[in-house]
Amino acid sequence: MKKSILFFVSSLLCMSSFAQKIQDNEASQIYVKPKLVVGIVVDQMRYDYLTRFYNKYGEGGFKRMMNEGFNCKNNHFNYIPTYTAPGHASVYTGTSPMNHGIIGNNWYDKESKTSVYCAGDSTVASVGTADKAGKMSPHRMMTTSFADENRLFTQMQGKTIGVSVKDRGAILPAGHTANAAYWFHGKDEGVFISSTYYQEKLPKWVEKFNDSKTAKSYLKDWNTLYNIKTYTESGDDLNAFEGGFKGKETATFPYDLKKLSKENGGFDIIKSTPYGNSIVADFAMAAVKGEDLGQDDITDVLTVSFSSTDYVGHNFGVSSKEVEDTYIRLDKDLERFFDMLDKTVGKGEYTVFLTADHGAVEVPAYLHEHNVPAGYFEKKGFKSNLNDFTTKTFGSSDLIENISNNQIFLDREKIKVLGLNLEDVQQAIANELITLDNIYYAYTASTIAKGAFTNGIESLFKNGYNLKRSGDVLFEYNPAVISYSKTGSTHGSGLNYDTHVPLLFFGKGIKHGSTLQKTEIIDIAPTISGLLGISFPNGATGQPLEFVLE
Repeated sequence: MKKSILFFVSSLLCMSSFAQKIQDNEASQIYVKPKLVVGIVVDQMRYDYLTRFYNKYGEGGFKRMMNEGFNCKNNHFNYIPTYTAPGHASVYTGTSPMNHGIIGNNWYDKESKTSVYCAGDSTVASVGTADKAGKMSPHRMMTTSFADENRLFTQMQGKTIGVSVKDRGAILPAGHTANAAYWFHGKDEGVFISSTYYQEKLPKWVEKFNDSKTAKSYLKDWNTLYNIKTYTESGDDLNAFEGGFKGKETATFPYDLKKLSKENGGFDIIKSTPYGNSIVADFAMAAVKGEDLGQDDITDVLTVSFSSTDYVGHNFGVSSKEVEDTYIRLDKDLERFFDMLDKTVGKGEYTVFLTADHGAVEVPAYLHEHNVPAGYFEKKGFKSNLNDFTTKTFGSSDLIENISNNQIFLDREKIKVLGLNLEDVQQAIANELITLDNIYYAYTASTIAKGAFTNGIESLFKNGYNLKRSGDVLFEYNPAVISYSKTGSTHGSGLNYDTHVPLLFFGKGIKHGSTLQKTEIIDIAPTISGLLGISFPNGATGQPLEFVLE
């Protein structure tokens, strides 16, 4: 009898121990704790830059992410307009401009009747420069980022640092609670700066970096990394579709940056070359060491935006040898960055994602030359023609306050005084717009606000429309039609060339694989939040990509 009781008790203890082990294993799978999460946004990166330049990449940058991590090959933005500030905000907040409120880089403020900048903040002061370039903060972003949620989850013990050439590329991703955001100030200084939103003075490691004159070392010749004849993935170096730099007759290699800097903004010229990405990589690595990121068991976040790709794309165009060389060199910068993380944080101890804030259209003049429908929208006279229309239709020539970001803002007080119906005025203008050459879509704010759109171009307008900040009439150009110079590329539409961007994950907690299943940019923040086991950003509307996570 005693043996039976002992056996029974022993069995219970074993079962209890086994159950506890199962419970512990399940708990350990609820979330993982990388020491560091690195979010990388490549400004103006089309998805096909991964595939077009694939054979020119080394094994340690883009290819490492694809071979060791997970590649979402059909990743898109889910709203219009596809600009830099909305892109960065959407990546990190997990929602669209409808909710986070960053509807453009600049936009018309209906209350102040002036244009405002997405990160501009007159209540703070510059740190690291006497120039007003530091008067910036994330105060116009209405929701949290996953970096904010990580800070809240860790009781502010997990650090967040944002780094970019552009202020908005550093500030918006890092969120409201960041320890610091740093961006590059060119002109005659060539330094990384910040604002009093974060701190009263630069840390010693930042001062040391700025004193190292790293920026000056990049005022050198920019030539192709490899023999230019091997750059078969891009067009002729000399063509009619590129902008170039002041002081040089042709947009052709090589470029003497030290010489050209005198007519091109001093140190600002670095931004428009691959070396702008290199100095961001240099600074990001200095930030990892200077801030001791990833050195304990509390997850830190580093946001890095490589913005020089955008400057080069705007200047030279999608098919230029300058763009190809920029991506080949960025691949090298990524490789040395990852190598440093392996040594400093530990291989397998950090998690990285890489995406873009928008894509870019081929130069319409180039497309037109190859019989692809494309063109340019002429803005000159656009507003005056609409004023003529409102005069004939409603007896007033000043109903339109502002036209920006492909949105028309009406003077609602004037409409009320004249006894007009707002929706009637909106619809009449939308109807007129659709009769104009090169305008493909036109919708009223009332239609977009009231409609339950879940797909098509209307859903993109819906997700990009903010009730408080957006205009009264929204419109889109024809495919491959832009309002821009005849040289270089731009972006902003809801078409595939602007919405289809890379999405790569690799590192701790990430599966190896790929998918052609459609994913959206707003899915990134919930995925990282799910990985970390933290709250989703408070306005998030995206869904975690469960198939990416181990």
